[in-house]
This record gives sequence, C-alpha cells and structure tokens, in this order.
Amino acid sequence: LFNEMIPAALLKKVRRIEIRTTRLVNDLFGGEYESVFKGQGIEFADVREYVPGDDIRTIDWNVTARSAHPFVKKFVETRELTVFFLVDMSGSQYFGSTEKLKSEVAAEIAAILAFSAVKNNDKTGLLICTDRVEKFVPVKKGRNHALRVIREILGYQPQSRGTRLETAIQYLHNVLTRSAVVFVISDFIDQGYEKALKILGQKHDVIALHLSDPLERVFPSCGLVELADRETGETVLVDTSSKKFRERYSRTAADREATLERLFKRIRIDMVNIPSDASYIEPLIKFFKSRGRKRR
Repeated sequence: LFNEMIPAALLKKVRRIEIRTTRLVNDLFGGEYESVFKGQGIEFADVREYVPGDDIRTIDWNVTARSAHPFVKKFVETRELTVFFLVDMSGSQYFGSTEKLKSEVAAEIAAILAFSAVKNNDKTGLLICTDRVEKFVPVKKGRNHALRVIREILGYQPQSRGTRLETAIQYLHNVLTRSAVVFVISDFIDQGYEKALKILGQKHDVIALHLSDPLERVFPSCGLVELADRETGETVLVDTSSKKFRERYSRTAADREATLERLFKRIRIDMVNIPSDASYIEPLIKFFKSRGRKRR
C-alpha cells in the first residue's frame, strides 16, 4: 500500500539507485566503511587480573572480593553506529549544468552510505533543511528504512528556497543524544554556520560532503546571458563573452573553495569535494582510505 502511494517515476528512480549503489557497496565500500567507522560505544566482555598501569576505575570489586586478587573489567567496542544525513535542499541544490542536479548527486551519495550502514547493521536517519528544518526522519535500522531515506531526498519538495545551515545543525545537536557519524551534504553556499558546525563536531564524527557544479567554477563564453539566483529569484544580465568577467568569475569561485577548505581545516571537520560532473566514487574511496590510514 505504501509503495502504491509513491509516484511510479520516483519509485523507479529509487530502485535504479538501489541496484547501482548496492553493487558499489558490495564491491567497493563495504570493507572501507567498516574499517573507518568503528563502533561508538563499548560493552562489558570479561574480567582479567589487574596489572600495574590499569585504570583503577575499571576494577571489578565483586570479583576482586571473591578472589582476593584485584580484577579489572574488559570492554569491547560495539559495532553498531548511528549514521545521520543532514541534507541541504535549498534552491541552489536544484541546479545542474550536466546530467545530474546537485540534489540527485546528494541522493546517490546518501544511498551508498545508507546501504553501507545497512550491511553493517547500523542505524540511519535524515534531516532535510533549507533556511529551516523541513523534514526529520528518526534513526532506524534496516533496508526499508534506508530506502525511505533515499525516497525522501529524491522526491522531497522543499517549502523554501533559502539556506540557513546553522538552524539545522543546531537542531541536530539538540536531538542527537548519542554519538553519531553525521554526513552534512551541501554546496555550503551560506554563512554563519561555522560555530554551530564546530560544536556539533565536538560531540559527533562530522563529515562535510561539498557538492559543486562545473558551471559554478568556470563560465563559458556564450554572449549575453541572464543569470537567476535560484534562492532569491534575483536576475542579472551579464556579457559572458567578456574575458574580464570570466576571469573574475573563476577567481571568485576559486577563492570561495579555498575559504571553505580553510574553514573546515580550522574547525577540524573532514571535507570531501564532490563535483556533479564526475564520478563521486573516487573522492569517497580516497577519503575512506585516507581516514583508514589515520586510524591505524
């Protein structure tokens, strides 16, 4: 019944993404994901005799009293994770000069990570935002829930076009009580979210997935063009045949990306650049491998 309520075109798109990403998860991401995102919690496993240097807070006083020798508790890391997606669905995400909109790339990346989580028996959750919190999907396990997360991203119709990441980040900080891996998927064309993101990163493992379109970096020469801001609706007429305009445009874009990289480095948040005109597989695997080396 639930499937009957979903438009056939959306259902077809979700299934196509599921087939493609499930193969990628099985072939490429499963092992990388598991090695990088260790369990966040610990649970009691056994006891062993105390040796000098052990933390006295781990002493099991009941066993110690019975055996007349000090024993400490042994703990193991739990495998279960909470993986949360904070997805920017503002107007700029519905832009694409190539085959895919940035919002479609966001859905495919979330699908890969969500199915990796399912394979490892982890929970997934979702927050969709614009300049407000628009949709919150609580964390849950299982393939059907992961499919719901993907459906929400692909089929969501935002109420607003604006961007205010700070609001969504603060909301997530308040509702996520347990430590989680948080993927923030956005083009980060916004300001004022830095402090909130830094605070979120102090409690959770936050990874910024920065989406971009090639037309946002380099503008071709094609005469007079009317450009419209998808978030404000403002328009401007520019002469793209002007070399000065194109150079200034590219320089501004390069400065914006450099500023973003410095920001994430300063607040100690990992960032992965995802261009919409190229495969997102390579940057993700490169990130996983780099993360894996740091943890070893």
